[in-house]
Amino acid sequence: MELKHGFYLKSKNEQVWIQVRIGLTALLVLLLVFLGCWKSGFFLPLIIGIPLILSLVAPFFDVPALKKSGDLIYYSPLFLAEKQKKGLITVHGGTLFDYVFVLDRSLNGRQRSNLIMEQYLEGLVNLIDHLQRVNSENLTIRGTSYILNKRTVKKIGFQVVQTDFLQRCMLLYNYFNLVVANSLAKGKLTFPKLGQTKTFETKLYDLMERRDFIKSLNEKLKQRQVL
Repeated sequence: MELKHGFYLKSKNEQVWIQVRIGLTALLVLLLVFLGCWKSGFFLPLIIGIPLILSLVAPFFDVPALKKSGDLIYYSPLFLAEKQKKGLITVHGGTLFDYVFVLDRSLNGRQRSNLIMEQYLEGLVNLIDHLQRVNSENLTIRGTSYILNKRTVKKIGFQVVQTDFLQRCMLLYNYFNLVVANSLAKGKLTFPKLGQTKTFETKLYDLMERRDFIKSLNEKLKQRQVL
């Protein structure tokens, strides 16, 4: 599967240079905040700023590193899955890193949302096809999202389950990251509603039964992108 992702299509040197610039920019911002706090004797902005900036820049380093190690696998430019662990595969929508390098800024908010959903479905089809080849029908597929609604996840074969406390803490820690990512996805400043976060899971054999239906939905969304 060819990965049409703006970052991975670049040369290794270009990828490293992008990361260097991001790292240096983050350090410069933190240094300026530190100097301002040192001068005023008020360090609360620095205490708040460090985790905010780290949450923003971390995906630009973590995601490529995890992809390289094989711990994260792309099934479409905006749909990733963790390596199988004890019969469980955890799936993720695109991160802020992916949105920056995949989303076309010329698209309006509705078109971007359609593209994201289309990429989710394409990734899900590719995941099903890959797992079918390795004969793993009893695998559990699980994900967490504040974007997908309950009706949509049920339609494609998932059941909504309780989101664990640790996952909610991670979402809260990364809230500023999610604000930026969600705003990119919508084409305007948008604050995600974490209260609408849902964890969904299914067995691979249930997804296999809905594979053709998911594929048809994917094709319809692709046609909308063309029109």
